[in-house]
Amino acid sequence: MTLENDEARTVDWNLKSRQRLVDEIVAELRHRIYEGTYQPGSLLRQEKLSTEFGVSRTPIREALKMLEQEGLIVAELGHGVKVVTGDRQTLLAAYELRAVTDGLAARLAAQRISIEGVKSLREIIAKQRSVLEPFSAVEYTRLNVVFHQTIIHEADNEFMTAQIPILRMTAQVFAPVKLVDQSVAANAVGQHQDIFTAIEKGDSKEAEQLSRDHIETTIRRLQGEVKGNLEEELG
Repeated sequence: MTLENDEARTVDWNLKSRQRLVDEIVAELRHRIYEGTYQPGSLLRQEKLSTEFGVSRTPIREALKMLEQEGLIVAELGHGVKVVTGDRQTLLAAYELRAVTDGLAARLAAQRISIEGVKSLREIIAKQRSVLEPFSAVEYTRLNVVFHQTIIHEADNEFMTAQIPILRMTAQVFAPVKLVDQSVAANAVGQHQDIFTAIEKGDSKEAEQLSRDHIETTIRRLQGEVKGNLEEELG
């Protein structure tokens, strides 16, 4: 093997190693955003992250660019990089998109769901019921994401899978866990059961409609909150 080929292999390995490093940083920062370690609007400083991860600013900068492409952070001129924030109107717009994508995911899942998928959804719903009393908003929120994410995976459509960031942003970033109400959660779990039942029996039309109705319940609640805030501001 020539020296030139050895050098090419070394460069290629270095690029792969750096990409793995960037991916690991992205995964950790994403996790912190989803779990609320970095609250909406939090400033992410490259210098601090560089020191914390023990790396140069280059992989940090690349990781932040990837998170910006996912919509989790925004770069503001003169203010640095911040975790995305979402007011009720923004959250409403995101849920309007989810009404369509979640409905389609449920329809496809009803046509394609695996035995493992059926088992997983059944177990997730059982776990959701178990955290209603005593109520754990944090665990309910996590399981809520897992439920909808499982349906998306069972839809077995790569373009549908690409919508998972919207799911996690609406449920974990835009909607603080502290605002999750027990009665709302209990109602949602009941709707999850109905969606699962339709998927399990292969009724794609019903699964789609129930899933859309499920999301539209949240949309109506958000619309009421937006209207109430507006009326309060107008006095």
